Amino acid sequence: MTKPTPSIIAIDGPAASGKSTLGHRLADELGYLFFDTGVMYRAVTWLALQRGVDVNDEATVTRLAETAQIDVAPSSKDDGRACDVLADGVDITWETRRHEVDANVSVVSAYAGVRQALSAQQRRIGLRGKVVMVGRDIGTVVLPEADLKVYLDASAEERAKRRYDEVRARGGNPDYQEILDKVIQRDHIDSTRAVAPLRPAEDAVLLDSDKLDADEVFERVKNLCK
Repeated sequence: MTKPTPSIIAIDGPAASGKSTLGHRLADELGYLFFDTGVMYRAVTWLALQRGVDVNDEATVTRLAETAQIDVAPSSKDDGRACDVLADGVDITWETRRHEVDANVSVVSAYAGVRQALSAQQRRIGLRGKVVMVGRDIGTVVLPEADLKVYLDASAEERAKRRYDEVRARGGNPDYQEILDKVIQRDHIDSTRAVAPLRPAEDAVLLDSDKLDADEVFERVKNLCK
């Protein structure tokens, strides 16, 4: 008997492992909603910095996460974005990718209150089905009942190189060693935080993208959906 196509797909893994590329492509293939939950944490981080809130002030950042009106919508512009990120109706898609957001998002996303405020919204969206959700705790915390769970990994060096190439493609002048140091630091914060640490779910399919290119990763996961 043929199994139905999984309706809820969770893709977890560390920063720059290729989760978003895989998730977006898979969602397009299946006609599903693509939802990279990391954009929510980036949005809260950007809002805190924009409003002069100290990101180390957990209580204030948590209140901001509880009250901010953050929306994610299908891409409205052909500029490389995977989706639109809106805060109080304002498009902040590329602002969430700024250097200062990269430097502070792990601190913000480690706060229990922030994760609780955003996880509830993520879960409501995910339970509607026909969704590919990408993050760090989707299969373990947000949607443990997901029909298919994938944990996509890669070495810190390979992930730093990808981020370096991405910044250069946008016209930046990045420093590879600085990016590598931040990737390693972020991995440590994400994997050792007390709330929802980064780890694969027990029933997740593990893929190492050091050994697979983007097409090979996509084909393997697409086959899992059949």
